[in-house]
Amino acid sequence: MTAPSWTIRDLRAALAAGSSRPSDLAGVALANANRNAGRNTYLWQDAAWTRAEAARAEAMPRLSGGPFGDGHSALWGLPVSVKDCFDLAGSTTTCGVRFYRDRNGTAKSDSWLVEQLRAAGAVIVGKTHLHPLAYGITGENPEFGDCAQPLNPGALTGGSSSGGAASVQEGSAVAAIGTDTGGSIRVPAALCGLAGYRATIGRGDWRGGAHLAESFDTMGWLFRDLRDAPLLAAPFAPAETAPAAPFTRFAYLTGSLLQDCEPQVFDGFHSVIRALQSLGLEARLIAPDWWADAVEIFAPIQASEAARLHAGNFDRFEPAIRDRLKWGAGIAPAEIAELRRRHADFRARMDELFAENQLLLMPCAPVACLAAGADHSQTRSRLLRYTVPFSLAGVPAIAIPCAQGGMQLAAARDCDEQLLDLAARLGAHTEATA
Repeated sequence: MTAPSWTIRDLRAALAAGSSRPSDLAGVALANANRNAGRNTYLWQDAAWTRAEAARAEAMPRLSGGPFGDGHSALWGLPVSVKDCFDLAGSTTTCGVRFYRDRNGTAKSDSWLVEQLRAAGAVIVGKTHLHPLAYGITGENPEFGDCAQPLNPGALTGGSSSGGAASVQEGSAVAAIGTDTGGSIRVPAALCGLAGYRATIGRGDWRGGAHLAESFDTMGWLFRDLRDAPLLAAPFAPAETAPAAPFTRFAYLTGSLLQDCEPQVFDGFHSVIRALQSLGLEARLIAPDWWADAVEIFAPIQASEAARLHAGNFDRFEPAIRDRLKWGAGIAPAEIAELRRRHADFRARMDELFAENQLLLMPCAPVACLAAGADHSQTRSRLLRYTVPFSLAGVPAIAIPCAQGGMQLAAARDCDEQLLDLAARLGAHTEATA
């Protein structure tokens, strides 16, 4: 089995059957690491540490039960990567900038998220590249180099979970931990031909993790195969979730919000609409023109919260981010209070949309590719128009890979498990009809 064809189900089945071992997979993952043009998928990596983690996973006693019958979690023995904004004991946490790498030094303990991964027996291959401070959507980084796609060196991965996307694409991880504030999982997934899962806001614990904007930050995964989606509800799922009925309907966007979509992205949009209908879901059209206000609400709140977290250090960062932070610091408290009121109103209207339609579908981005080396000074605002409505709502979303570009399917808050189950059905349908 070659790494680019890796899926969670296949690898776990092989591990459960004893035909492969965690150390075997770790060896392949390490050999495939940093295969992109900048050799910068990972900002921290220690091959000896990863091999020791694989040996530790192998030493976990085999029992019975569990998703693969060997008593282990779905993540046991699997090579995964972690975005470099979560602490891992013995490593540095850069948040994508040298300033924090040098100031923070070596982490003395694991973040909550890393604790969960290690307890599940996952084998962490390293900590991945990100847009500086996770405050961008292209994957460009003037200090550690721009993150190009391993399979397409002329294209950026997108960001801010840039290295996570690169790690799955190059086969150094079967799944990658990312974060999504305004689209930082969904956009790289769409640009790199991958699946993605953004969890409901509030799931998981951010102890030992670096926030960008607490009102919007969520955890999630980048991975290859939609059929694996239900296996990724952990590690940040609640201890117990009540069973829920399957979805029966969805709404998809039309109107001016999609006016700048490339034709190939539209083709993917319509193919996903047809696939969902083939699964028996009723389709409806919506044109929520009030979504045009989303970025106007989101961006200043994000900037204000980020400015508070990075106060006193603005001039340590690249000019575009420095200027956003200075802008955020200068927004008056009364203006932020009014923006939070508008945010609450927007979220309430989104709740009504989900109550009526169950699921909402739209492209992750209007483009299928971001050219490396091009001028992307206007790219952030163009892409945020597509992703920010779901960020304001705080809802879970699945990024669905298409022939070119990707779609995002979102459900109401805490309907993650239902959404992941539907993603698996959609993946199976797509595979059967390919």
